[in-house]
Amino acid sequence: MSKTYAGARLRRLREERGLSQAELARRLEISPSYLNQMEHDSRPLTVPVLLRLTETFGVDAAFFSERDTSRLVADLRETLANEVAEARVSPSDLAQLAHRMPAVAAVLVELGRRNHALTEQLAVAAEGRDGAAASVPRSPHEEIRDFFYRRQNYLHDADLAAEDLAHAIGIRPGEVLQALSARLTGHHGIRVAPDSAQPHHYDPAARVLHLSGRLRPGQQAFRMATQLALLEYGDELSTLAAEDFPEGSDTWSLARIGVANYFAAALVLPYRAFHTAAEEARYDIERLTDRFGLGYETVCHRLSTLQRPRLRGVPFSFVRVDRAGNMSKRQSATGFHFSRAGGTCPLWNVYEAFAAPGRIHVQVAAMPDGQRYLWTARAVTRHRGGWGEPGKTFAIGLGCEIRHASRLVYSDGLDLDNASAATPIGMGCRICERLDCPQRAVPPLGRPLAIDENSSTFVPYPVTGDGGRDAR
Repeated sequence: MSKTYAGARLRRLREERGLSQAELARRLEISPSYLNQMEHDSRPLTVPVLLRLTETFGVDAAFFSERDTSRLVADLRETLANEVAEARVSPSDLAQLAHRMPAVAAVLVELGRRNHALTEQLAVAAEGRDGAAASVPRSPHEEIRDFFYRRQNYLHDADLAAEDLAHAIGIRPGEVLQALSARLTGHHGIRVAPDSAQPHHYDPAARVLHLSGRLRPGQQAFRMATQLALLEYGDELSTLAAEDFPEGSDTWSLARIGVANYFAAALVLPYRAFHTAAEEARYDIERLTDRFGLGYETVCHRLSTLQRPRLRGVPFSFVRVDRAGNMSKRQSATGFHFSRAGGTCPLWNVYEAFAAPGRIHVQVAAMPDGQRYLWTARAVTRHRGGWGEPGKTFAIGLGCEIRHASRLVYSDGLDLDNASAATPIGMGCRICERLDCPQRAVPPLGRPLAIDENSSTFVPYPVTGDGGRDAR
């Protein structure tokens, strides 16, 4: 069994509870010197000590387990891209910081983002544009993406409450619409009317939920479930949104809607039943859509939320992009890093999905740090129904770390142990470390270009020095 070193977490927990080393050592029935060695990672946590720690602090044993810091390391690498390029800090330094002092690393990332925002504001002011003195804040929708990103796309209390409600009203495959409609009518006196030109509109005065007749049954169920979340758990949604945003602000309102949508998915796809079905089907998305009667995107998004303690599913990253590469949804329960610097990798299979709509594309992809992922991608199209009316098409991507890939039906026939068979991708051309990539769209950040009028290269932006080799 691997040894557990968790000195930083142990020390921080002790300090948060206001305990001295001597006091905690007495409660754990060990010597102060032994505790000091554990806090400095000179000795691992033993099973007896770990059990006493869980009893003393009232935390789950998983709190002290080895944590996946790859996502935090990726954030650090992006924030300190220039410093890494100039060899002022090394990738191993960042990994040590993320592992030993994650709170400090998170503060450093946040300070880096603020510095980037201020730099942009100064650039605007220097150019003398209208409104130069005004700030350039991030959009509320970007803030909401980070709201879920920080929680690894899992809201424990909301998930439990939705599952309890699903049990109370009798949510079962094939009977979801009837159960939701009965709850709205019997418990709230709300009539459901399929007569809306909009996807949905709730009239609180008339107690009528208007739904578009063009919505598929699964879409109708999701809208009804969202309305139930707002009606029955409105106070809880407000409290959760207020953890990050000022009450009454646009971002707070969007956060309430986002949590209500999360609740709706957890209501129509109750955790235990859906988790069991996903494991039995080996995460076959199409089988799950057929079983539960819901859309491809809804099922994929729910799969990315299965992170309940002691009943975890495969930790997925979920993404929705359009043909132009705009990322309208991105959530992650893994270490996969979505670039904030703009742009995504053209070698990523989410873009192949547009060439063959309706077919699931599978790719083993490798990031520059060597971490490999199994990605599935499929294009989905939505229309309002009328001839000539514009629709919208997205590619839905769902990926997991390669160590979980064997649990997925999509890994069958793939050589998961062959690292050289993976497609090398990156976090976006601006900060990607693959200097020899022929698909690079912009010069690499912080690297001097090798400009020679007497020769040309297949690589669009060759750099000086020995960094021109592509390290897979």
